[in-house]
Amino acid sequence: MPKPYPRELGDDVVRVARDRGPGVTVEEVAKDFGVHPMTLFKWLRQAEIDEGVKPGVSGGESAELGEARRRIKLLEQENEVLRRAAAYLSQASPPGKGSTRS
Repeated sequence: MPKPYPRELGDDVVRVARDRGPGVTVEEVAKDFGVHPMTLFKWLRQAEIDEGVKPGVSGGESAELGEARRRIKLLEQENEVLRRAAAYLSQASPPGKGSTRS
């Protein structure tokens, strides 16, 4: 997976792309900053979503959703460990056998 660009760079490139003069293409702006044109198009689309111009999932919501998914995965793993431990312990000492109580 490629290394993500710093957020500040993306913000700067989007600002320059929006303020570009007539005859300057998005591809030229992307080339000047050393980013792929499709990356800049994605940044422009995401900026419009974040500003409410277009419908979609904002950057903040996307980050929150990713964090929630990571937390769910961790909880599912913890639940599986507890389930296996309970099954192991229920087999290790059957009730009524081996008890020292009278």
